[in-house]
Amino acid sequence: MELYQLTEKKCCKLGLKGRTKEEVLRKLAELAHKSGKLKTLSQDDVFEALQKREEQGSTAFGGEIAIPHARLDEMDEFLVFFAVAPKGVEFDSLDKKKVKLIFVILGPSSAVNEHLQILAAISRIAGIPAIRNEILKAPTETAMYEAFIRHSRAAAAEQSGKAQKMKLLILNLYLEDFFYNVLEFFIEEGIEGATIIESFGMGQFISNIPLFADFIGFMKADRNRSRTIMALVPEDKINQVLEGIEGITGDMEKKQGAMVMVLDLAFHKGNMKMM
Repeated sequence: MELYQLTEKKCCKLGLKGRTKEEVLRKLAELAHKSGKLKTLSQDDVFEALQKREEQGSTAFGGEIAIPHARLDEMDEFLVFFAVAPKGVEFDSLDKKKVKLIFVILGPSSAVNEHLQILAAISRIAGIPAIRNEILKAPTETAMYEAFIRHSRAAAAEQSGKAQKMKLLILNLYLEDFFYNVLEFFIEEGIEGATIIESFGMGQFISNIPLFADFIGFMKADRNRSRTIMALVPEDKINQVLEGIEGITGDMEKKQGAMVMVLDLAFHKGNMKMM
């Protein structure tokens, strides 16, 4: 199941207009209704599903891109399409920029893993500045659509043609804000799964040693709780992933709260995908 197979040209739109997020979501629901995949769903049904998802948190992740999406019981296959809003629209984006490139994913409620894979694939492709700019500057809807399809085909071919050598990345985080931001970053980078272990720093236990009994209460338990994330990362992406992690945590040599290790793997079998 590849992006270029799921994206419907007749739903894509160049020159999308809307002053508010709500107006844009209604227009996107109208575009979605051009597809036969919605079956009995009305435009209002699609709008309400997209709006409900936005109420959980904005799907605009920066770089003038948003990916509103919804899971719908009535659907049994995925619909992907996108639109360009040249003037931009306020979308509560993380970087406070107006959104100009909007992808929409609608799919079956039960297909959670596939939904996440599509979301990650779009964020990877659209997050590349050269691709994003090519789509935004396309003179016609056909050119816009073909640019995305060409790049999504190339990405699919590259993925299928690689027998990637993997590294084991182990990341220990003490701050909850870091944790959720890192997970979001992993999804954007196409890291499809990880093992997460609730862990503790040695300060949790040090006051139980008689020599350090005076420090009871000083080593607070909540300051020594941590989460350890283990993930398989392609060797050629390790530097990119490390750079992205430090974009969240800051320089780990200078700031406390995070530590990362990368290990070579002599052998691995299976995967750590989310589902």
